[in-house]
Amino acid sequence: MSKSPNFLLPALGGTALVLGAAFGLMNRDYAADKIDTLETRVEQVSAQASSAAENAKAEAARATELEQKVAEIQAAAAKQTAGGTLAEPAPRIEGRYGLGRAAHPEEIAAWDVDILPDGRGLPEGSGDVWTGEEVFVDYCASCHGDFAEGVDNWPVLAGGFDTLADKDPVKTVGSYWPYLSTVWDYVHRSMPFGGAGTLTNDETYAIVAYILYSNDMVDDDFVLSRETFMDVEMHNADGFIVDDRAEAEYAAWSTEPCMENCKDEVEITMRSVFLVETPPEGGSNSVMNPVSVKGLPSFTAAGPSFIPAAAPKPVDAPASETTDVAVVSDGDALLKHGEKVFRKCSACHAVGDGAQNRVGPQLNGVMGRTMGSVEGFKYSGAFAEANAEGKVWTAEEMSAFLAKPKSYMKGTKMAFAGLKKAEDLDAITAYLASFAE
Repeated sequence: MSKSPNFLLPALGGTALVLGAAFGLMNRDYAADKIDTLETRVEQVSAQASSAAENAKAEAARATELEQKVAEIQAAAAKQTAGGTLAEPAPRIEGRYGLGRAAHPEEIAAWDVDILPDGRGLPEGSGDVWTGEEVFVDYCASCHGDFAEGVDNWPVLAGGFDTLADKDPVKTVGSYWPYLSTVWDYVHRSMPFGGAGTLTNDETYAIVAYILYSNDMVDDDFVLSRETFMDVEMHNADGFIVDDRAEAEYAAWSTEPCMENCKDEVEITMRSVFLVETPPEGGSNSVMNPVSVKGLPSFTAAGPSFIPAAAPKPVDAPASETTDVAVVSDGDALLKHGEKVFRKCSACHAVGDGAQNRVGPQLNGVMGRTMGSVEGFKYSGAFAEANAEGKVWTAEEMSAFLAKPKSYMKGTKMAFAGLKKAEDLDAITAYLASFAE
């Protein structure tokens, strides 16, 4: 029994030797795996560093390219400012920035809807004058009147010939617009008011044909289409010039502007030509302003030269104890109706106190007057011939003229299609007869 510890010692020593060898082998395998992992990581970092270096090189090249293009643009702008004009086109930059894509043909077609002055871009379709009158009444007359004469302050579309040099020119499709393509394009894209873009091609052709007829630029059997588009001669086709303000005026405008005390004395040289009044029945009506600038003060930095005296307030007459009941006669009703019909004429003619010539002559005392005889008004050749023949405005002549002006007086410049109802003709004739010279 005393020999057993000596027997176990060699066995324990052998076991320890085996375990030590196993542990050593295990540490060697772990170290090898660790080395492999580190080597892989080093390779990844090297690859990332190489990629970052290439990206940095590409970005640097891109930045250099952009700096060069910016320098070219700045040089071109400096050259334009120094020796060029502001009207010159912007410099063309070659190459692309790599943004966006080429537009599809369908996308281009959706935007490419403008009409050129020579008719290029016009769609298929056609429209005659009489169809145009019906469509115009349905879609346009509420603002522009049945005869393109304009309602209230809405634009007048007809008449105004030979007024562009006047103090108050009447700019209409007939008198001012140089290109028929502008009329077609604007009507088709922007009208009617509140329903832009709803007109068909045929409706647009018809409306434009009626506007031309209202300006006495085509006959009543005219049909507008792509084939007849260039047959129309616009009255003011040669009335525009090339805009040369960049060369002629911009240099003068570049000086420092005056902001105070620019004039020793300021005078009022004109008053508003038209006044807008509100009739009792509602709406609005534009009338001539009879007031002149006579008696108005001038102004300096010290204030007005004088303060006009205020007009005395009218004294109301005492109310009568008894009130008479007005009896409306048939004549009064006829004149009232005539006043309503005259609204179609008021855009061009005036009656009553202070009536003056407008687009058409003033009509005070017209009944019984020789045709074409209002002093200071420039009549058409047709009315000049009627004046030479001594023709006189009677109730019959006036009714025949207002029923269809262009048929009664060939060559008249009056843009009015005529009154269709007999009661309207009787009323307007009676209404005009109520105004003396």
